Amino acid sequence: MDSRHPSTLDIEALRREIADDFDEELEMELEDERLEQLSTELGAENRVPSMDRKVYFRELFRLQHELVRLQDWVQTQKLRVIVVFEGRDSAGKGGAIKRITQRLNPRVCRVAALPAPSERERTQWYFQRYVAHLPAGGEIVLFDRSWYNRAGVERVMGFCTDEQYEEFFQSVPEFERMLVRSGIIVLKYWFSITDEEQSLRFQLRIHDPLKQWKLSPMDVESRRRWEDYTKAKEVMLSRTHIPEAPWWVVEAVDKKKARLNCINHLLGQIPYDDVPRSTVVLPDRVRHDDYARQPVPAEMFVPSVY
Repeated sequence: MDSRHPSTLDIEALRREIADDFDEELEMELEDERLEQLSTELGAENRVPSMDRKVYFRELFRLQHELVRLQDWVQTQKLRVIVVFEGRDSAGKGGAIKRITQRLNPRVCRVAALPAPSERERTQWYFQRYVAHLPAGGEIVLFDRSWYNRAGVERVMGFCTDEQYEEFFQSVPEFERMLVRSGIIVLKYWFSITDEEQSLRFQLRIHDPLKQWKLSPMDVESRRRWEDYTKAKEVMLSRTHIPEAPWWVVEAVDKKKARLNCINHLLGQIPYDDVPRSTVVLPDRVRHDDYARQPVPAEMFVPSVY
């Protein structure tokens, strides 16, 4: 049989493989459903219902297809793209980033989520450790939190001095203008949730054994300092919203809508087109009469529990 013309059986196998690929998203959505049920048990039955699941999936897959087209364009045109994701703890940044990267090539689109600075890094130029993660030609870097830590958690928790805080606001517009002048596309998103929604999401993490690891002592303290974080956010947005790299606010109380709106907006910020591709023809496998596949010892197999 010619391997370039799959049989009906082969087509069915391909369909199953594609369905299995989509199951990854379904698994995440079932997880969201489980959390919704838990939120009802915690007394949040009056929450505004999310969008219809079929509509959500249809739009998500459509937008992810467009993200693949954007990825191909960025790669062939050697564009350099930075997308900054900021917001309060539990605002949904991670979920949006997962949906963006889910179908993309990790060699083209990667995530930078830096830990707290080391002792050595604290003595460096503030932006130095972030510069190491900037994209080369043909790359997209998603910053899951960024240099704006100084304007948020560092300010509120007292991890920087007043002088360092003010120096940040003097430097960051010039830093981002420099990035843009060098040809890097800079997009900045702030995920916005309400006081009540963050409280509920934290309660979900407390009561859900699969999510408890996400709730750090810093997160708990951020609840007490809600108003301090609000003031810090307002100052940050007003002082760093520049024409070259403006802020975009994503209404994120509804996670599904937030993901779709963010991806849709991102796609609209970078003009892209189809990349011509040559037809791929799968060659026949080379076979040798003297080749014999060697048996694998039974003790090497993982037990078939399922």
